[in-house]
Amino acid sequence: MTCYQEELSNFARLDLPWDSLSGCNILVTGATGLIGACLVKALMLNERKDYSVYGMGRNAKRAAGLFQDFASDASFHFIQHDVTSPLVSDIDFHFIIHAASNASPNFFSRHPVEVIKSNMNGVDNLLSYGLRHGMKRFLFVSSGEVYGESDGRIFTEDYSGYVDCMSPRSCYPSSKRAAETLCVSYMSEYGAGVVIARPCHTYGPDFSENDNRVYAQFIRNALRGEDIVMKSTGSQFRSWSYVVDCASAILYILLKGKNGEAYNIADEASNISIRELAEITASMVGRKVVMEVPDETERKGYNPVSKSVYSVEKLKTLGWQPATSIKDGIRKTINHLQSKP
Repeated sequence: MTCYQEELSNFARLDLPWDSLSGCNILVTGATGLIGACLVKALMLNERKDYSVYGMGRNAKRAAGLFQDFASDASFHFIQHDVTSPLVSDIDFHFIIHAASNASPNFFSRHPVEVIKSNMNGVDNLLSYGLRHGMKRFLFVSSGEVYGESDGRIFTEDYSGYVDCMSPRSCYPSSKRAAETLCVSYMSEYGAGVVIARPCHTYGPDFSENDNRVYAQFIRNALRGEDIVMKSTGSQFRSWSYVVDCASAILYILLKGKNGEAYNIADEASNISIRELAEITASMVGRKVVMEVPDETERKGYNPVSKSVYSVEKLKTLGWQPATSIKDGIRKTINHLQSKP
């Protein structure tokens, strides 16, 4: 068992009502993404597992590699499906975690329509299916980008900042906002059990080869023994979360969160600038940070928000605490990826 797997197997020790999942079917969409893959593995490695896990995604080949350890486990199933299309099945999914959404900036600039559809149609298709098939609770993995541009304050769940709805880059924050409203509308009109998670910038193992978020680019540089190439001054200030901490927070929200509520996910001790993130990553492999100013075309998908720092006081009332600092999380990510064959 790798160190990463050991971290996930420790979820059994979390103060969660695991018995509420007994005999249930749990669906995780976006199962081949960073957060979705971590959730599937954590659920499967839980020694208190008394349920079935269904991972859903579009890339069956990637899923086979990610979940090869569970290939012979009768409690794991992979469903190849695009959530933008209605789900045709007779399986009762008692808990649905909707984590399918492309969060890569290059996708925002090239495929904004598909980004909107995955958020809006995905929520609609899954909630309508769930209501017909014994769903107890639906968790939507939203994003801290719903807060838009800050006026300098720390983001609490009741804040709403500026988003330029005439920019195609807003396909992501705008559709996440609308999808959240769709969730609570299903709750109000049809009595659906829904909760919403708003992760900050999340990093860790199992990011895809197509992920061009800054942390993924920096880690690729580090793994190749290269200097970290900065595409901006790196002054943007962000909250960060190690994916294992993010996955545990999502399970706290799923099993302990109040119906119809949204919860931020972040590590308040990991609030740093992108430049600092680059320097931390470079230092892990003895390299340095260099500047390379991009042209306007390259910048089209970039997040324009200068500061996004989250309060997690609401999440902590559920009993959750982060376990991994930014330095330890980056180190663990690099070590895990270096150990892979």
